[in-house]
Amino acid sequence: MNYQEAIKSIWRHSKEARSDQAAQLREIVRYATLAPSAHNSQCWRFRVQDLSIAILPDLSRRTPVVDPDDHHLYVSLGCAIENLILASRAFGFAAQAEFNPVSGVTSVVLEHSLADESFLFNAIPDRQCTRSDFDGMPLSNQELRQLETAGTGRNIRVLLLTEREAMERVLEYVVHGNTLQVNNPAFVTELKNWIRFSDREALRTGDGLSTRVTGNPPSPRWLATILFRAFFRAKSENDKYARHIRSSAGIAVFVSDVDDPEHWLETGRCYERFALQATALGIRNAFVNQPVEEAGLRMEFAKALGLGDGRPDLVVRFGRGKEMPRSLRRPLASVLLSV
Repeated sequence: MNYQEAIKSIWRHSKEARSDQAAQLREIVRYATLAPSAHNSQCWRFRVQDLSIAILPDLSRRTPVVDPDDHHLYVSLGCAIENLILASRAFGFAAQAEFNPVSGVTSVVLEHSLADESFLFNAIPDRQCTRSDFDGMPLSNQELRQLETAGTGRNIRVLLLTEREAMERVLEYVVHGNTLQVNNPAFVTELKNWIRFSDREALRTGDGLSTRVTGNPPSPRWLATILFRAFFRAKSENDKYARHIRSSAGIAVFVSDVDDPEHWLETGRCYERFALQATALGIRNAFVNQPVEEAGLRMEFAKALGLGDGRPDLVVRFGRGKEMPRSLRRPLASVLLSV
């Protein structure tokens, strides 16, 4: 199977018969794995038993340099939980999620119900983090309201910034944070370890950041590593982010009123609904999280936005643009645990 064939087999709606419950639950988990995750680390495992699905953090897939407190890891799990619940409803199950703060495990209990294929569920195979320029055109007030509604949750709110002055202020923090990261050898090493420079490498692992998703051609790791060392510089990366943000219709900042793993999960669920709503409207989005990834910068960023005691969890640019190549996912056997 080549890269494009693999993508086609991953990013699809289910065509399997839905009469067999075991097959249904596996498909529900497959939809959950189509969620975004930091560095496409796919930091989740699932345990299916009767009418319940447990979502467990896979700590072997941590990114401790960029995410030392596992905030992004739990946000990623929250995205998977939202997909799982939407898919459960589409397959005819009511779903209720409960988080255990001691174990870090979220249990989703299912009950038979009427099937509900929502527009958010239908958007799951089309959602992507689009790492490219957008067209710079504004969104309508109605579209902004829909995004805000989708991105709001329990103790989570989303701040939509569409004025150019406010977006330039965010850009200053993105550039500052990006400069700190690019000049940090540990960050660069961690990032490089998650980049899949060739199709063979991407297909072998089924995870990580394929160079295709940024519009760059695949190449052997030995050559790509040399080029990466030569061209991965703060100025060129900052210029790219400036172009990306200035071509966007706006920036969404997700803010949590409570700073703990349970609310990081909720942030992930809110972001996933935001991203699926955007997808349904033909709107792209991508993370520009540098201001919240650098702990020393995050408090200053929060103060600049007037967030009070709220923690800025995610920074996301949005707008209309072209579709980019997609990332891969590991097979279900890699993430399903035996009972």
